[in-house]
Amino acid sequence: MPLRPGVKMPASMTDPTRFVLLQTSHAGNVGAAARAMKVMGFSDLVLVQPRWSDVLQRDEARAMASGALDVLGAARVVDTLAQALEGITWACATAMTPRDFGPATFAPRAHFAGLAGSAHRVAFVFGPERTGMANDDVYRCHACLSIPAHPEYGSLNLAQAVQLIAYDWRQALGGYAVAPRTATPRLADGVAIEGALTHWRQVLEAIGFLDPAAPKKLMPRLNQLLNRAQLSEEEVHILRGMARAVLDARRRARTSDASAPAKPTRA
Repeated sequence: MPLRPGVKMPASMTDPTRFVLLQTSHAGNVGAAARAMKVMGFSDLVLVQPRWSDVLQRDEARAMASGALDVLGAARVVDTLAQALEGITWACATAMTPRDFGPATFAPRAHFAGLAGSAHRVAFVFGPERTGMANDDVYRCHACLSIPAHPEYGSLNLAQAVQLIAYDWRQALGGYAVAPRTATPRLADGVAIEGALTHWRQVLEAIGFLDPAAPKKLMPRLNQLLNRAQLSEEEVHILRGMARAVLDARRRARTSDASAPAKPTRA
């Protein structure tokens, strides 16, 4: 349920990071932001005066959450940024517009390098889609983050900005290991490579590509090629199967030629 003034905001013991969305206009962006957070392992989402009071239940938000309905369902709605920052010791504004006064501006990755090792409870604050953060809201933050983008067009969708910040922050915290999607292949050993080369030498001699009387450096070069390729055992089997097919086709062709009736000769 949304929190109202005077209601204490529960602190998360497992998620030291909060994402705060100010006056969000599009319900779909709220759901997409929840999804972006969950992908990077974050769950503490707070909305300040969203356009729709029932934004967390709207179909657009739930559709865009796509698997992150738990993050969306646990999100809290408050009336002020001060309430959203309760318990936070370091708030980062996200704003591209230059200001004459306010906290220092950093690229996220550079700022996170030192912040990740601190004891701070961190919040990232995002402004409305159309206008970005107001000056007074930026002044309440300790630092301003500007995502490095093309100088002539730095406009990001709200959920895209959340995803980029969440990714860089997760990487600064240690990141996640990349899980292999395929089994590690068993590499072919020297004996297997030598067998494949012997097999293909027979093929190359049979088709006339290799002259056994003057082989030059063809086979050593092929040996080097196979070494660079780091073939798996299955790949060596494929190469040898191809060699067998070539030799079999060669034998069939020669047998067919030998069994064909002789052509009559003209007197």
